[in-house]
Amino acid sequence: MKLLIIIALTIAMVFTTRLVRDWMIRLGQKKSVDAYRVSYITKTLNFAILIVFVMIIVSFLGLQYSQVTIFLSSIFAVLGVALFAQWSILSNITASLIIFFSFPYRVGEHIKVVDKDDDISGTVEGIGLFHVIIRRGDDLITYPNTLILQKAVIKKSDTSVPAPAAPLDEN
Repeated sequence: MKLLIIIALTIAMVFTTRLVRDWMIRLGQKKSVDAYRVSYITKTLNFAILIVFVMIIVSFLGLQYSQVTIFLSSIFAVLGVALFAQWSILSNITASLIIFFSFPYRVGEHIKVVDKDDDISGTVEGIGLFHVIIRRGDDLITYPNTLILQKAVIKKSDTSVPAPAAPLDEN
């Protein structure tokens, strides 16, 4: 009986990951997001779904809490030491999720990142898992996702299209 429930949970996990993949593809097309970027976000969400289903299966199998806790604490201790120096990697991945769902700028738009020390302006070439690529002339600037969320970003208007005139005040 347990085997049938585990098989059903596995099928449910596969179905859920496919649903998430299809939803992300539709959302990416609706927001005109690069397919490469949608793939990154989909993989990240599917990994989270896998973790949740593994936890459900482990609890269903009746493993004692102390056994699972010792195993997970050992894994997290090793990962914590390994990733401590690379905490920015995790924050950039989290920032890429935020950028995917709410970044108001798209590939091909001209932006300027407000930074008092450097001139970070140009055309958005791509948005990856760890950084935004900005082209300024012949130069490519890779700007970390966490920093672009922390700084003000100005969308440069297209100079070839005149701005609409302000309505006249008739008073």
